[in-house]
Amino acid sequence: MEEKIEELRRKKEEMKLGGGKERIVQQHKKGKLTARERIDLLLDNGSFIEMDAFALHHCTDFGMEKKRVLGDGVVTGYGNIDGRLVYVFSQDFTVFGGSLGWKFAEKICKVMDMAMKNGAPVIGLNDSGGARIQEGVISLGGYAEIFFRNVMASGVIPQISAVMGPCAGGAVYSPAITDFIFMVKETSHMFITGPNVIKAVTGEKVSFEQLGGAMAHNEKSGVAHFAAENEENCIEYIKTLFSFLPSNNMDDPPRVMVGDDPNRMDTELLKIIPDESDKPYDMKDIIRRVVDNDEFLEVHKHWAMNIIVGFARLDGYSVGIIGNQPNVLAGTLDINSSTKAARFVRFCDAFNIPLLTFEDVPGFLPGTSQEYGGIIRNGAKLLYAYSEATVPKMTVITRKAYGGAYDVMCSKHIRADINFAWPSAELAVMGPGGAVNIIFRKEIQAAEDPERRTDELVAQYREKFANPYIAAEMGYIDDIIEPQETRPRIINALKTLLNKRESRPAKKHGNIPL
Repeated sequence: MEEKIEELRRKKEEMKLGGGKERIVQQHKKGKLTARERIDLLLDNGSFIEMDAFALHHCTDFGMEKKRVLGDGVVTGYGNIDGRLVYVFSQDFTVFGGSLGWKFAEKICKVMDMAMKNGAPVIGLNDSGGARIQEGVISLGGYAEIFFRNVMASGVIPQISAVMGPCAGGAVYSPAITDFIFMVKETSHMFITGPNVIKAVTGEKVSFEQLGGAMAHNEKSGVAHFAAENEENCIEYIKTLFSFLPSNNMDDPPRVMVGDDPNRMDTELLKIIPDESDKPYDMKDIIRRVVDNDEFLEVHKHWAMNIIVGFARLDGYSVGIIGNQPNVLAGTLDINSSTKAARFVRFCDAFNIPLLTFEDVPGFLPGTSQEYGGIIRNGAKLLYAYSEATVPKMTVITRKAYGGAYDVMCSKHIRADINFAWPSAELAVMGPGGAVNIIFRKEIQAAEDPERRTDELVAQYREKFANPYIAAEMGYIDDIIEPQETRPRIINALKTLLNKRESRPAKKHGNIPL
């Protein structure tokens, strides 16, 4: 028995080395951690239980029978983050460049199946050269098995992807289906076709970083949600995100008390909105003063910045926040911002996370590029997402709420539960200037001093319509509140909505305008 135990221990030590010491050194030289080092940082100390550590591929073509490494290039298992169960797979670039074969895929599928059965999140740490060419179509079958499970798990358990090296070709579709994608600056890349293929086919020269680097996908494509400075920073980001999420769609998010008084008022909120309605301000200044301890985890920080989405807490309860950003494009809704916010709303609704919307929207961004690009279809995505959502929904109108964008941004008419407005709120079909030029066009043209008459009419229109009182009279606004009381009023509203039950018509699924 002692000899057999010695052999077991020897194999386990061999297994920990992955592709060997030399390749581990090369991995570190690139500024990258190994698959096991990443897991050690991610999970609570000593909590990781590995599965299929002795798995080996069965490929015999191209001399592969002589190249068999324990674990076959991916470390899989389960452990805890802050004491909560999570399943994890970590691709090992030191073994066959992290390439995926059938056994590799089987290991990932096994932890995904277990995560679904046990109602626990899956975190994938991706660092792979793609499909294992030596296994041909079998490796492609392995990818498709993973993709199918990603789809089945969507909306059932949170799925988080960290791209910590290359992720190319078909491999990108697994992260793309998951809920959140993290990338590391300078060392991670995602693309369907690489720079060499692009050059050969189109003649276009582009670097790996320009084509599929962390900032390319955080700023330009919107594929990735977070950009980390290094791998340690990336893993801390994942843990922070995880703290806001429930383990599955049947659970509520964990409540984390941080010692911030729920009745706290902040008079600084009185100073944020400019007196001139066309002047910008930073909506994040309002968000941070309302939420617990100024803590706001922004999602998609670098993409479609005219809208803000992210997670925060109110009296310890996790909430998803959406806010128009007057600092960027005046806070208008466009194609990208509508898509960004719609997906975030649907995630929160799937996982029982209440929604808090801060509204200051002058309308949809005009222009031929927006119309030809499908602003109608894409704007409808956000309308659809809010209407579909049955979690608690609260809206605070801080200033502008114009036109169809007012309806879309979680208005009472698409079933928001609680709608507040600040005294500075302006609810109207359009801004006073545009409205006056339409309604009083002939009168202005006939006036002795058209400019002066326009100013008079704008002032009259603003007094009559550009305020929250008519909407409040109609019951579209539940209350007009002073800015400094926003936090206690929202927390009070949230607590009344925690047991909310609302159903939608039975159906297989809706047909969101994709």
